[in-house]
Amino acid sequence: MSDSTDFFSSHVPNFWNRRKYRVAAPRMHYVASAANSVSSDILAIERVDLCTARNGKTHRTNRFDVMKREIPKLVIRRGQVFKLLLYCNRPYDIEKDAISLIFSVADVEKPSFGHGTLIAVSLNNRSTDLGKSTEWGASVNSINGDLLEILIKPAANALVTQWKMDIDTKIINNSMSKSYSLPQPFYVLFNPWCREDEVYLEDERARNEYVLSDTTLIWKGTYNRLRPSPWKLGQYERDVLDCALHIIAYVGKVNPSSRGSPTKISRALSAAVNSPDDEGLLLGNWTNDFSGGVAPTKWGGSVEIMQRFYRKRKPVKFAQCWVFAGCLTTIARCIGIPSRIVTNYSSAHDTQASMTVDYFVDDDGKVMEEMGSDSIWNYHVWNEVFMSRPDLNNNDDGMYDGWQAIDATPQEMSDEMYRCGPASVAAVKRGEVLKPYDNKFLYAEVNADKVFWRYAGPGNPLKLIKKDEFGIGHFISTKAIGRWERDDITRTYKFEEKTDEERATMLKALKQANSAFSRYYLNEEFNDVHFNFELKDDIKIGEDFNVELHIKNRSSEKNYTVNGNLIVESIMYTGKNRKEIKSMKFSEVVEPSNDKTVSLEVTFTDYFRKLLDQSAFNIACMASVENTDYEYFAQDDFRVRKPDIKFIFTGKPMHDVAHDIHIRLENPLPIPITKGIFQIEGSGLKEPLILKVPDILPKTVTETRFAYKPSYVGSAKLVAKFTSKEMDDVDGFRVFEVAPKPEDVLMDPIDNDTIISESDIVE
Repeated sequence: MSDSTDFFSSHVPNFWNRRKYRVAAPRMHYVASAANSVSSDILAIERVDLCTARNGKTHRTNRFDVMKREIPKLVIRRGQVFKLLLYCNRPYDIEKDAISLIFSVADVEKPSFGHGTLIAVSLNNRSTDLGKSTEWGASVNSINGDLLEILIKPAANALVTQWKMDIDTKIINNSMSKSYSLPQPFYVLFNPWCREDEVYLEDERARNEYVLSDTTLIWKGTYNRLRPSPWKLGQYERDVLDCALHIIAYVGKVNPSSRGSPTKISRALSAAVNSPDDEGLLLGNWTNDFSGGVAPTKWGGSVEIMQRFYRKRKPVKFAQCWVFAGCLTTIARCIGIPSRIVTNYSSAHDTQASMTVDYFVDDDGKVMEEMGSDSIWNYHVWNEVFMSRPDLNNNDDGMYDGWQAIDATPQEMSDEMYRCGPASVAAVKRGEVLKPYDNKFLYAEVNADKVFWRYAGPGNPLKLIKKDEFGIGHFISTKAIGRWERDDITRTYKFEEKTDEERATMLKALKQANSAFSRYYLNEEFNDVHFNFELKDDIKIGEDFNVELHIKNRSSEKNYTVNGNLIVESIMYTGKNRKEIKSMKFSEVVEPSNDKTVSLEVTFTDYFRKLLDQSAFNIACMASVENTDYEYFAQDDFRVRKPDIKFIFTGKPMHDVAHDIHIRLENPLPIPITKGIFQIEGSGLKEPLILKVPDILPKTVTETRFAYKPSYVGSAKLVAKFTSKEMDDVDGFRVFEVAPKPEDVLMDPIDNDTIISESDIVE
């Protein structure tokens, strides 16, 4: 049988009949009403061995939960050969028998050949040649009595979804046939190891990091205090793969014929992971009220979120940017798209597409949030996915291939939905803000100018008091390949600040955006008085701290009187919801060639009850020099550092051997910590462990333990979250090696693992 299309055409009615009445168990279907002696001579498939161990190893899918069930489902990657064993009622005769394989997308009611949702392939008896990379192929690999080994290759551009498979057998030159239906569909994923796949990634270490690794770091904090936070991606865990495909098909509503395009899928995911307009995976919440759900800071990974959504089909409460990004990375890696989590410090939210972030302050230097909708987030987290962009490249130069930024945090609408990207990072760096998708918004996030205006009331002109061309887009960060460290990727998004290339790119972007843009220095030149605003940048929660303004009179002849106000506010990491903690007005006479320091002390009692999410602060100073028009304004963001959770092993972790793991946490507060809970996730733990701890007295250490049995050999990770009434968003993790279980050998102390805490990673 050489013409698969003819075979397919001649069996379409029988194919539809089988689909309509198919039951879960495999059945033999006799097609035609010929004599029993003839029909009984037709080769019949009695059962199929999915070869999950071999296929899982070669396709790097053996860790998926569905591959390890009592009745497994096969997970393979497109463009790569996989093997099946067919157990037949008699030996296969290459001169007499013909086999065709019919593949159909599982969730399509009426799959069609023209839409690519129905594929018919003839088994090649004479050669192991499986055809072109863009075609499905199948061949006989070996015959051993009644056992037939076949090889199947999905096309490198095959649809990424679940596929059903029917195996039709017949005698050559005879119209009768028999059919076997695989009892469960199999999964086809993207393949970064296949050169013909649009997500091909050449570096093996990068593939291990961005596709296979199930734990990562998300960078949080502020630009002057970068904080790594562990996140369990868990793409192999129960229900995660099914949930990912459900989100693509039924939330993202990706047309079945488009499920082979990483560009279309990633754009759909940037909308489907949030829920304002499509009942997607997560509901965002940037208030202080998280009743009816889980506070975003309490999530330590994606697994529980995706399992809840898959079970209830309702948005999970609640998320902020890093939770959206963590779950989107899980989905992308799960289906085979290389993905990483990216953090941009001092990230602009430009609501007017003006390439500027405008703040309006009153006479005391307080930001008037009601006057403007722009904001600067202490940090913002999004995703990058790796793929080629045939929709952008008119030539074969691949200029816009590689990392593409996508963002599931619902900030602004794109094509009437809350989504963002994929935006070519290379295009963003070049200032190509008109390229699809949403390059203008991404460009402003990393490269906008920050402008402060003093508002003196209706009818009075605005006065520009501070312009910062370099205040946006710092320390753009992701986890390093193969290391639990930070990789700075700022230069992939923008040219170095204060260079001609950076300014030229900014002007190019403004011109393309067709935005009215003018800035004026309204302050006269004045150099006699110099200001320096300082704050110690490593403040532990529980400590008091000082905000200091240093004033220096550079004149050797004149006294100057400086009047001003120092302000300390608690603030969301998004730059919103300010709450004053303490302020102090001052008036100082600075003598010639002298300096003075104005200091505002903030105690633990001052700030503790006013802290907002993630313990972030904004400090600001407004000062004016009498008898001049000069006004000084400065502001900065910081956060207090929280303690680290420490893991302590009593011996060397070994496969399938139970260990007692101790975890410790110090209370840095001058008050007791109550209602404390540890949540533990990690390699080999099917469900998060919840451990309650007794009250922790001030400046004391609590320690608890749990049993842990590593489920596989190799690199493993444990992640811990701590929450309490007085302090939350505390985490820690440990990376270690699991050794094979030896016979009758005492466990030795650990000497080959890695412990990383926030205090170890300081920029």
